[in-house]
Amino acid sequence: MRIQIPKSLRLEHDELHDFLATVRHEPGVLGDALRRLARLVEPHFRKEEAFAMPPLGLLVRLARHEISPAMAEVYPHTDWLKNNLPTLMAEHDAIGAAVQVMLQAARAADRTDYIQFAEKLVNHLRVEEEVMYPAAILVGEYLRFLLGTNARIDAA
Repeated sequence: MRIQIPKSLRLEHDELHDFLATVRHEPGVLGDALRRLARLVEPHFRKEEAFAMPPLGLLVRLARHEISPAMAEVYPHTDWLKNNLPTLMAEHDAIGAAVQVMLQAARAADRTDYIQFAEKLVNHLRVEEEVMYPAAILVGEYLRFLLGTNARIDAA
């Protein structure tokens, strides 16, 4: 079974990533702040896309009670997320601090586009902390409850 990241989450990540990719040539203090932010966000997003977001692709099926033993393949994702949650949260702290630096530079340059981006990114971090990470972990816990800890990953 291939678990798909929900399209809405993929699009949001792509939008944030694409914005950072297009502003890399911004000069001065603002450009430096944007490049630092991009260096923090990109590896963080890769981790989320590999581990935190795939379990959320099962939510609709779980809500419909469409349970399959093959869903146990999500366990490595949710286990990784539980074990690495402190690291992800520390990365959020670093990203949040970098956003504040970028926000100061954006305000000084009167760049409302960057100010809006900063607000969007901060909200994205909150949604991850308050909704996405807990929901992804719950997917694994719920499946373990339904299927058992030793469900075969290759079962159909």
